[in-house]
Amino acid sequence: MKPIYAVTGITGQVGGVVARKLLDDGCAVRAVVRNPERAKPWADLGCEIAAAEMDDPLALAEAFRGVDGVFILLPPNFDPDPKFSAPRKIIAAVHDALLAAAPPRIVVLSTIGGQIEEPTILTALHLMEQSLGALPLNISFLRAGWFMENTKWDIPAARESGVVQSFLQPLDKPVPMVSTEDVGLAAVGLLRRSGAPEVVEIEGPNRVTPNEIGSTLSKLLGREVRMESVPRDSWEELFRSQGSRYPQLRARMLDGFNDGWIEFEKDKSLILRGAIDLETALRSLTESN
Repeated sequence: MKPIYAVTGITGQVGGVVARKLLDDGCAVRAVVRNPERAKPWADLGCEIAAAEMDDPLALAEAFRGVDGVFILLPPNFDPDPKFSAPRKIIAAVHDALLAAAPPRIVVLSTIGGQIEEPTILTALHLMEQSLGALPLNISFLRAGWFMENTKWDIPAARESGVVQSFLQPLDKPVPMVSTEDVGLAAVGLLRRSGAPEVVEIEGPNRVTPNEIGSTLSKLLGREVRMESVPRDSWEELFRSQGSRYPQLRARMLDGFNDGWIEFEKDKSLILRGAIDLETALRSLTESN
């Protein structure tokens, strides 16, 4: 009987990589989704579909029972309130569901700086590490660097005007980045191997500067692309104009990357290195956007 794994966030980038790799490896996949209609492509690939809201502990517990492992991805919230009310509700539900179902192996996607208490939009992942890490279960946390694929939001501007507004500053400062493909593959590796709970931190083969993003887009788009720093004193007003209610949390996250206090916890020699470089990651984005 082939092993079966429950995967949350399957309709997103990392969750999709996890599910595809598991299927390729001959495993069965139970897709845990809020809307089964959105998961139809996965059902067509042979996945079992389990409908569950991420803040419903009873439905989640049912989805997590009888599997060999569970992959947990906290739904992104780019504008949480300062008390992190919505993420806390989801974290509590996942905590109770995992405790009830007691799957033998759990991998949780976290973030670079998951150990940091300074409030930013990444704090929900810190709270999740604190809550789930206290469970008497075999749980590993995968802390990933800045996703290379975040650049997809800048491709239209790069293509049309040749100028990309950068909040990562200074423009020549290397940033720990990683492809979502590498993150998903690492998550599967953790799911499928036995061992004690651990924290694994992952970034790409090289750190990337904003200027290198610009030069890579120039090469891929066949036109000059220039990165331009957005003045720090304009950030919060700009974020508010884009609909953010709590822009300071997003600004503080960017401060953390720029000032260097959002960083990996382990020594550099212990950080897992992905294989996918910036050009490879951005090529697929420029071809599809």
